[in-house]
Amino acid sequence: MPGIGVIVNVIAVVLGGLLGLGCGRFLAERFQETIMRACALVVIFLGLGGALSKMLAVDTDGRLSFIGIDMMLAALIGGAIIGEILNIEDRMTAFGAWLKRVSGSTGDTHFIDGFVSASLTICVGAMSVIGAVNDRLLADPSVLFAKSVLDGIVIMLLTATLGRGCIFSAISVGIFEGAIFLAAGVVEPFMTPAALANLSYVGSILIFCVGTNLFTLPYIRVANFLPALVIAVLWPFL
Repeated sequence: MPGIGVIVNVIAVVLGGLLGLGCGRFLAERFQETIMRACALVVIFLGLGGALSKMLAVDTDGRLSFIGIDMMLAALIGGAIIGEILNIEDRMTAFGAWLKRVSGSTGDTHFIDGFVSASLTICVGAMSVIGAVNDRLLADPSVLFAKSVLDGIVIMLLTATLGRGCIFSAISVGIFEGAIFLAAGVVEPFMTPAALANLSYVGSILIFCVGTNLFTLPYIRVANFLPALVIAVLWPFL
């Protein structure tokens, strides 16, 4: 059934969030803080590992060298400029505030942070794009099934500390992957190995930035960097 991968991914996020919400109610504040730091470390190293795997290559003489630096700079700087013009972060925050209001969560001070952080963590990455394309064109949801397991665990941990806002990231996943699923015929020609490598490269850097935000380091408006993913995919064709 085409689209089953997207549906399962959304359900996995909701179930993981509900489980995390139930567990979080029984955790003392010091446990929640420690788990939050653990989540931040997981997200940071997921992003760091993914970025370094694309950034570093072994030369013929056995030395490490950096690759794709021009692409990374162009994608991040260009994406940041476009993102700031479109004001994506504030629009996403406003949507989170609306969800907070209509869901009766006005007393949840972490709702918007949870929604934005969780949405970016599970939407930014090559698996979302590849999985949605495969689900539509090949009727193969296996990539999204694997992603669903990972997302369920991540959202469970995030919800335990940041609250119910993380559960609503299921909406972001549904919209993002659903849009790619519907546009798969248009997107698929651009999903060359080089484009996917660039997508993973830049996407991993953005995931790393989400992790630093979870650590409450100087805040990075990660959502305003999302256009960098488009530039990264289009780079091999420029």
